[in-house]
Amino acid sequence: MEERSFPGRRRPIWGHDSRSAVPRPSARTASEPGRRKTLTAASNTPLLDTIRTPADLRRLPESQLQQVAQEVRQETIDAVSVTGGHLGAGLGVVELTVALHHVFETPRDILIWDVGHQCYPHKILTGRRDRIRTLRQPGGLSGFTKREESPYDPFGAAHSSTSISAALGFAVGRDLKGADNNVVAVIGDGSMSAGMAYEAMNNAGALGSRMIVVLNDNDMSIAPPTGAMSAYLARLVSTRTFLTLRDIGKGIVRHLPKFVEVGAKRAEEFARGMVMGGTLFEELGFYYVGPIDGHNLDHLLPVLKNVRDAQKGPILVHVVTQKGKGYAPAEEAADKYHGVNKFDVVTGKQAKPKANAPSYTRVFGESLIAEGRKDDRVVGITAAMPNGTGLDLFAEAFPKRVFDVGIAEQHAVTFAAGLAAEGYKPFCAIYSTFLQRGYDQVVHDVAIQRLPVRFPIDRAGLVGADGPTHAGAYDLAFLGCLPHFVIMAAADEAELVHMVATAAAIDDGPSAFRYPRGEGVGVEMPAEGVPLEIGRGRILREGSTVAILSLGTRLKAALEAAETLDGFGLSTTVADARFMKPLDRDLLRRLAREHAVLVTVEEGSIGGFGSHVLQALAEEGLLDGGLKVRPMMLPDSFLDHDSPERMYAAAGLDAPGIVTRVFEALGRDTAGVEAMRRA
Repeated sequence: MEERSFPGRRRPIWGHDSRSAVPRPSARTASEPGRRKTLTAASNTPLLDTIRTPADLRRLPESQLQQVAQEVRQETIDAVSVTGGHLGAGLGVVELTVALHHVFETPRDILIWDVGHQCYPHKILTGRRDRIRTLRQPGGLSGFTKREESPYDPFGAAHSSTSISAALGFAVGRDLKGADNNVVAVIGDGSMSAGMAYEAMNNAGALGSRMIVVLNDNDMSIAPPTGAMSAYLARLVSTRTFLTLRDIGKGIVRHLPKFVEVGAKRAEEFARGMVMGGTLFEELGFYYVGPIDGHNLDHLLPVLKNVRDAQKGPILVHVVTQKGKGYAPAEEAADKYHGVNKFDVVTGKQAKPKANAPSYTRVFGESLIAEGRKDDRVVGITAAMPNGTGLDLFAEAFPKRVFDVGIAEQHAVTFAAGLAAEGYKPFCAIYSTFLQRGYDQVVHDVAIQRLPVRFPIDRAGLVGADGPTHAGAYDLAFLGCLPHFVIMAAADEAELVHMVATAAAIDDGPSAFRYPRGEGVGVEMPAEGVPLEIGRGRILREGSTVAILSLGTRLKAALEAAETLDGFGLSTTVADARFMKPLDRDLLRRLAREHAVLVTVEEGSIGGFGSHVLQALAEEGLLDGGLKVRPMMLPDSFLDHDSPERMYAAAGLDAPGIVTRVFEALGRDTAGVEAMRRA
């Protein structure tokens, strides 16, 4: 719902009123993001300062928990202002986080957070407050839940809609062992739009294992809370007595004559839907409780205690929260400050360095608009990421030709296939890491049928602070093995413009083009996109000894490496493959026959571009004449979060790394190169 402002009324920066206000944090130097907060008698978080683990929280009386929540909210805002990261979702679950850790005996009781970007308050309360200002920093805390990080993170999560499936696994495992601990999954922030959540609920309802799902409804409420009456009903229906009566009632209905049974069931469903809004969840086998105001601890605590103590099967507790709660800039922002850069706590203004070049995402969005003006069959599809993919720009120009399907990548791919079969030109824009979730549909519904679906793949390569869960490392490998695909990778923002035009022109099969997060390299932009010749690369500089064949934006590092190699007397050619599939075999033959060393460079995993080059060279018999081939790709490991530049350097995919690989191929001493890297 749109937030309205009224003339003459100034809203406090820390919330709507004194009840939701958060004390303004004390001044703190942001130059030491990893240092531990100094605790003094003047600290404005006196209760939080006494909490190291949830066991400390459970020793506090309930009357003090609201103040704890206010202090946790303050600490979350202050920490993220230093590090950047996900803010709005965490602010919305502060009271819920406090209540869960107070009521349940974590970590013995399993608590699983869906997606994980709601987990900053959870980290503060579970022994990680002294490192909270290292969030997403090199060597610091992950921005998501992570098993290796804490026993309070029993299951890692950075993609959505996995929590109920994982929780069911924990619950069934507990039952098999004969244990009696609780298992709680917190899902929300859009995650209920994915089919996996309902698949898990259907299975959980059939198995009947005791578990609790907390639905954090922070956007469009399934049913709005209605104050005291809603809270009273939720508390009532979560009691053991009422749950038992519901079981007895269902048992009686099963023994009634068929026509009476049907009528009774319909009456019961109608009444339950009118009062609680939970018919869907009950049909899946869950006891539904709610909706409850997720910011009111007087409502939350008794309900959580009731469901904790209920010896029943799966229970769903519907909690309604406000994303960005308690911080006015977040509440008023369109995305509720979902993801932010470092920001000024008082004003909410984010620190955004001046761009030297347009972002790849914007270039894609604007290029697609240009293609959309030429052809009204061009449509855009996104899986809950219109801003992140640049389709929000296309939507402004062509609002009826963009479809946001929610967090449902599988559906997005097959939906695009249907549009292609109907004669449209769908651009199914999905981050590399999320396209993995729709892989079966890419194979079965697109590739086998050779339908011309276009896949703009944003966030290709390493993504920095989001770490291994969001790295776009695998799309070249998992798409490259599929017949009929045309696969491109943009070396710079100008090339991306041409690749959008190329994809729009391909009408006899699927295509994909990948590009990284962040800004372009600052090249001159073309007036319009021109379709490239399919399967043709380009040579940017000529040499005679070393050939570097790059795919994607490592081209800049390749050109820098060539300059260094020339300085060592190694004449170097640099080529941009442009296409991984089909490969430019003419270019490949020339590079292989005219050079002593051939190095391929890509921002992808083993099994991608370099593997295709080696296969082609073997088929052509070009590996038999002494040619030294060295494929360079991301290491066969998951890389922790850091800046992209440092990550690529660690992977050896920067200019010094390329030079080192050439020296190794030629048997030359690499000490000078290492000295250059350190300098």
